[in-house]
Amino acid sequence: MSVKSLFLCVFLLAAAPLIAAAQGFGGLGTEAEGFAVPTPAPEFNFPADHGAHPDYRIEWWYLTANMTGPDGTPYGLQWTLFRSALSPFATAGWDSPQIWLGHAAVTTATEHYTAERFARDGIGQAGVTPAPFEAWIDDWHMRGPNFDTLNLRASGAQFAYDVDLRAQGPLIFHGDRGYSVKSEQGQASYYYSQAFFALDGTLSLPDGEIPVTGTAWLDREWSSQPLASDQTGWDWFSLSFDGGRKLMGFRLRQADGSYFTSGTWIAPDGQTTALPNGSFTAEPLETTQINEHAVPTRWQVRVPEYDVDVTVSAMNPGAWMDLSVPYWEGPVTVSGSDSGIGYLEMTGYD
Repeated sequence: MSVKSLFLCVFLLAAAPLIAAAQGFGGLGTEAEGFAVPTPAPEFNFPADHGAHPDYRIEWWYLTANMTGPDGTPYGLQWTLFRSALSPFATAGWDSPQIWLGHAAVTTATEHYTAERFARDGIGQAGVTPAPFEAWIDDWHMRGPNFDTLNLRASGAQFAYDVDLRAQGPLIFHGDRGYSVKSEQGQASYYYSQAFFALDGTLSLPDGEIPVTGTAWLDREWSSQPLASDQTGWDWFSLSFDGGRKLMGFRLRQADGSYFTSGTWIAPDGQTTALPNGSFTAEPLETTQINEHAVPTRWQVRVPEYDVDVTVSAMNPGAWMDLSVPYWEGPVTVSGSDSGIGYLEMTGYD
């Protein structure tokens, strides 16, 4: 997922002020009466499924990237478009129940720059088309002739980026062929990723423009009730190890102090193995105080089946997304049994 995130949001935009729903993680753990729900053994239809699914309540297109400048300085990048439906009934124009939210960020070792956009569906301000692919909100976009070749742009008050993405491997389907279970009660989402993007382009920061190269990971996920009512947040890892192996893993924190976990082991050629509940573990080693938030920023991650025992450390522990829905998101380094880079997202620490 990121278990990807936010989502969390049910936003009302129009003549009224913006309202973020507070119940059940933005409604993620509430009943989804009237909306479609994921079912096992999905049959994906591409390129159509790269586009929007308005009969589901929550959906996102979520990209994170690890980059370096010419001198080897590391940077992180995030671009996310969230769709949230206020009702399962389709209407046109300003009456559309589809709400859009965009998040963008750039992270350095010492700074974390963020920006946010909001839009109502039905007036052309935001949306997604599958072929040729384009996801946009205002002047931010992710677009290209297809899902494998994309240009990505966004900007905020202190940053901008314009980068190109080229897929170097296949789509990755999480869980059971893209049916990703999130709880013992059976809540689930449809979830796949493009984890093999190569990236190059330009990053603009207060000190000037920086040419960057790197790798990126794009998550696609949609559902109507992906969390159980007793789940309070998640910790999501996307890790790329030296040598080409990759790992996606998340733990969902439950009110009684237990966890539900899931993951995907990804071989260099894109072959996958699902990691069922309990086979991926993540334990906090160090916590950072960010204002009133105590956030784990160094972790021990283990996958015994693949002899993985690594320490995952935030590049910038202060990578707090202080936006309408607050969460932590930033690049990480990996050391231990394997070395590498990746991204970490944590929600529910607000």
